[in-house]
Amino acid sequence: MHAAFFLLLGSSLVRFLTRDQGGGRTAWVVALFGAFCTVYVLGQFLAPAPRRGARPTARHLVWLGGVSAVWVALLALAPSATWCAMPLLFAGLHTLPARIAVPVVAGLTALVVASQVRVSDGGINPNMVVAPPAVAAVATAVLVHLQRQAARQRALIDDLVRTRRDLAATERRAGILAERQRLSSEIHDTLAQGLSSQQMLLQAAERVWQADPEAARGHVRDAAGITSHSLAEARRFVHDLAPADLAEHTLAEALGALAERASGPGLTVVFRLDGTPGPLPERVEAALLRIAQGALANVREHAAATRAALTLTCLEDHISLDVADNGRGFDQDGVPAPETDRARGHGLPAMRIRARQSGGTLTVESTPGEGTVVSVAVPLTPTPTTLVPDAHAPRPRKAAP
Repeated sequence: MHAAFFLLLGSSLVRFLTRDQGGGRTAWVVALFGAFCTVYVLGQFLAPAPRRGARPTARHLVWLGGVSAVWVALLALAPSATWCAMPLLFAGLHTLPARIAVPVVAGLTALVVASQVRVSDGGINPNMVVAPPAVAAVATAVLVHLQRQAARQRALIDDLVRTRRDLAATERRAGILAERQRLSSEIHDTLAQGLSSQQMLLQAAERVWQADPEAARGHVRDAAGITSHSLAEARRFVHDLAPADLAEHTLAEALGALAERASGPGLTVVFRLDGTPGPLPERVEAALLRIAQGALANVREHAAATRAALTLTCLEDHISLDVADNGRGFDQDGVPAPETDRARGHGLPAMRIRARQSGGTLTVESTPGEGTVVSVAVPLTPTPTTLVPDAHAPRPRKAAP
């Protein structure tokens, strides 16, 4: 636009000097051309156009009015300056609202037509009357359309930015909730279980302290061992590392150690291994171990069982873990669905979440008076034809030992 302005201004000055000059007004017209150019250039530095979508400043409006006034005076003395109206037209449309820009363009166009008619030789050429309004109308329609389109684009961009900001906030909240869930699950499966076992052992020691001091001291030693293991879990939990049992042992060894620790007064837990376990992702090993811890905690606290079994089954395409007990069991028809079983406690929902995060499924089978079986299966080599077992489909019962 600036290049067009200076090109049209130069051509208008050359045309005036070669065809329209005359009398003593030549010096005034040349001075007006210089003033016109100076005001236009100064306006770019002292009164720059506002950014897209912003309202024009008072300084810019004053500049636009001043440069238009100089052009009108120049047009009255030198009709050669007619086409310098085009840069002013674009400048006005670019910075002014449409309701103001359209009348301004109409006024500039009327002045152009009047100037052309005033200096015409002979009859009025229809092109002098029709061409300027037609060009102005096309330019106005195009620029107003672009202006409105730019406004819609700005609105869309604002919506996009706001949506991205809301999405980031939602993801941040989801991350916080997921981390809280992870922390609560870790605490439930490690520290809470250790404290529960210590409480049971110390209570047993207190009951037999006078009658059987040796048995009481054995319970205290077992509680001290659990305390040592819980302390190791807490330290690794603080450092966000794998479970302490998996730091230096395989999954099978960790499950065997868990079964040994879970055995105590009134409850015997055995571990069985079917197949040869291959290398597993750390997250899968940690999830299976935590699920076993949670299931044994439920056995100890709710099942009133005397025996329980941990069974790790290793196949080519998946690995499964079963925790079976001979406790009191419960009626599955009377418990909430998996999506709402949080009301029953934290253990079972946490186990379901761990199984789902590992890409596996968890099922619970129980009948009053016949014990409970908790099973989790994690696929090792998922394929498009892999069948994922239904969490509520009946499965063959695994009898407790």
